[in-house]
Amino acid sequence: MSQTEDEGARLFRQAWIAGVRRHFPGESKAGYVTPWDDTPQWEREAAGAVYEQVRQFVVVSGGRTSRLSREQRGRFVATCWTAQMFKHFDDPKPGYVADWADLPVWQQETDADIFDAVEKEQS
Repeated sequence: MSQTEDEGARLFRQAWIAGVRRHFPGESKAGYVTPWDDTPQWEREAAGAVYEQVRQFVVVSGGRTSRLSREQRGRFVATCWTAQMFKHFDDPKPGYVADWADLPVWQQETDADIFDAVEKEQS
C-alpha cells in the first residue's frame, strides 16, 4: 500500500471507529474499534479501496455529493464495502454482505459518517 493509500485507509478506519463510538448502542465488540496497527491486512486493503471509491465519486461528481441524502451516502459506502467482502472472502459472513435495509441503524449511520469524512477531506 502506498503512503497515500495508507492515509486514505487510515482515515476510513478512524471514521469507522468514531462512528461506532458515536452510534453503537452500549459497548461494541472489541474488533469494531481495533486500532489501526492491529487491524488485519485484508481489512486495511478493503478500507483503502472503499476510501478511494468514495473519493473518486466525490471528484467525478464535481463536488456535488453534498446534495445526496444521508441515506444515499451511507448506502454508497455499504455497497462498496460489500464488494470488498466478496473480493476478500469466498464465503463472507452474512453480516459482512447484508443489504442496506438489513444493517443495524448504528452501522448505517457510521457508513454515512465515513462518506462525510472522505467528502470533507476532498473540499
